[in-house]
Amino acid sequence: MFTFKKIRKLTTLSLIACATALSGCVTDLRGTGDLGIVIERANGSVLVIDNTDDTTLSRIEGLGDLSHASAVYSRDGRYAYVFGRDGGLSKVDVLTGKLVNRVIQGGNSIGGAISQDGKLIAVSNYVPGGVKVFDAETLDLVADIPANEGSKTVGLADAPGNVFMVSLWDDGEMWKLDFSKGNTPKITKFKDIGVNPYDGLISPDGRYYVVGLFGEDGLAKLDLWNEDKGVTRILDHYGKGVKKLPVYKMPHLEGWAVAGDLMFLPAVGHHELLVVNKNTWKEVGRIPVHGQPIFAMAQPGGRQIWVNFSVPRNDTVQVIDTTTLKIIKTMKPGKGVLHMEFTPRGEKVWMSVRDENKVSIYKTDTFEKLSEIKALKPSGIFFTDRAHKIGL
Repeated sequence: MFTFKKIRKLTTLSLIACATALSGCVTDLRGTGDLGIVIERANGSVLVIDNTDDTTLSRIEGLGDLSHASAVYSRDGRYAYVFGRDGGLSKVDVLTGKLVNRVIQGGNSIGGAISQDGKLIAVSNYVPGGVKVFDAETLDLVADIPANEGSKTVGLADAPGNVFMVSLWDDGEMWKLDFSKGNTPKITKFKDIGVNPYDGLISPDGRYYVVGLFGEDGLAKLDLWNEDKGVTRILDHYGKGVKKLPVYKMPHLEGWAVAGDLMFLPAVGHHELLVVNKNTWKEVGRIPVHGQPIFAMAQPGGRQIWVNFSVPRNDTVQVIDTTTLKIIKTMKPGKGVLHMEFTPRGEKVWMSVRDENKVSIYKTDTFEKLSEIKALKPSGIFFTDRAHKIGL
């Protein structure tokens, strides 16, 4: 016969057992907010890292040719979609450290994007050209959008409304791929935007799609809130009267730097950053820098712009104060600084130093080097906070 005392004892034991079981589960849980991946370009692998403790958690292998790889994240930050140069699209789980799925979707891909609702993954291709779109859950093909006579597609970016924007290198066109009504997109084409568009970006508010032109000085801009006005040219002939230098590596617009009312953009073939008023789209200044800029990236908050450079000057990073437009720090992290990534609130910056097989981590307020991790020919660094930003 159960007495009240026995029942109370059994209940207590049950509660202790449940609490123990739950505590065991809790120790196995973690969020994804401070995770990320580092591309190991020569090894076909990525490192999963923790940017709070500055540590490596795992290495995921079998991702193919990552010599020009980029990545986007699922809405929950758990899955990274990695776009390889060999046409591979890989889905990796940063929590388990495993390759979930991989498909070869083309012969030479150059980047990708994820839709606003997180359900579609788009990939742009050099070979065979065009854009392919996949289901984010299964990586099944959803849409195959060929370009004009196999033109290379570049500057692929997501825009609000389940829209992808892309440009055609060979044809000087800009396309809007609208998936808002389902998996058969409405395609709007804007022609004669300029010679050889090479990269594109979406403004942080999702309003403007801006494309850099390699075949001429200038950029092409589309206001997505006023598409009927068409594409307009900005910063025409910014290199007029100055001899253009050989371009050893294309600058990237993806990490365009915005600070207050100013934007900072790499000048193709010049040792300069262009300073542009974002309200008027007019040039308001130039900043001479160490070499040909590759990335000009704004620290979260916009107080600093960090710039890395093309070969042969790729051992250097410079920091610009956006209030004075002056260089306040020149650093020598090592040979082959390919990419930088800020922690979500900007207190640290990670730098891949390819030729020294390391990723170096610095404080952004004092420029003190905090630590480094080993990596095999590291290139792109992608933190999970990108999951919540338009155009990244």
